[in-house]
Amino acid sequence: MHKESVVACLLKGPINKQPTSEIRIFSTLLSDLDSLKAWLVEESCMHMAMESTGIYWVSVYETLETAFDGRMFLIVANARHMKNVPGKKTDMKDAEWIATLLRAGLLNRSFIPKKDIREVRDLTRYRISVISDITSQKNRIEKFLQSCGFRLSSFISDIFGASGSAIIKHLYTHGSITIKDLDSCLKTKTRRRINEIMQAINGRLDKHQMQFLKMMFSHLENLKAHLSEVESQINSFIQKYDHQIELIDGIPGIDKIAAPTILAEIGTNKSKFKTAEHICSWAGLSPGNNESAGKKNEQTSIKVTHI
Repeated sequence: MHKESVVACLLKGPINKQPTSEIRIFSTLLSDLDSLKAWLVEESCMHMAMESTGIYWVSVYETLETAFDGRMFLIVANARHMKNVPGKKTDMKDAEWIATLLRAGLLNRSFIPKKDIREVRDLTRYRISVISDITSQKNRIEKFLQSCGFRLSSFISDIFGASGSAIIKHLYTHGSITIKDLDSCLKTKTRRRINEIMQAINGRLDKHQMQFLKMMFSHLENLKAHLSEVESQINSFIQKYDHQIELIDGIPGIDKIAAPTILAEIGTNKSKFKTAEHICSWAGLSPGNNESAGKKNEQTSIKVTHI
């Protein structure tokens, strides 16, 4: 499978005899993938294997998983587990080699959760990206304030909390702040350090700096609003998995935010994993243990034994 093409090899014939081989090439356009599906259905091919190459397998998998009313046996195999014999490598040979391994029952099936779980996974992984964007934007704003001589973070631990946000909004609106205005911006215990905070932000922003700070802060607020939208979508998707979420949430150290992420990664059918160690490895919770010349290079990680 490639970005623009899929090479498919169909092997037919009794298992105890040399099969006949037919190879066809399809584009990755949805209309052509439907043609691939129609060809396999027409040939009554209910077993299909493909390489897990990048993201290119996803559209092929989602097209074929509905074939034969969802009864097609699909294998997404790790390319490292089915390397071809040495020699000149071509797409046709690769396709025929994969079909041969499938026919002989020598391919391990990668874990692919059902479609609704994959949809939740899209959202939970995207949520991580949005949070990363928010963190990056906060760092940009903090760096800009520092470059303008404002040392707000020296006295307020979270400058994007209620007090810090109120101060930043006042600064990009007025360019400076008085102690009276500062007092109205500060909340709870931060008022005790009002004189120190005043010294840290006792400056003035010019017109460009005010506009630039406002633009950056507005983008931050938009990102936060977008994160709320993503989390709302996640909550809507996982409503039917309330029982599973409660079980995962019952694990010490796991909260209502982490639980949907774990569910999206491992699914609801634990029989897909042979052992507790297997599921930990899949979830990336098992530490690596690499040893060379008597020296160990261990990767620190958490290991969960039971879920």
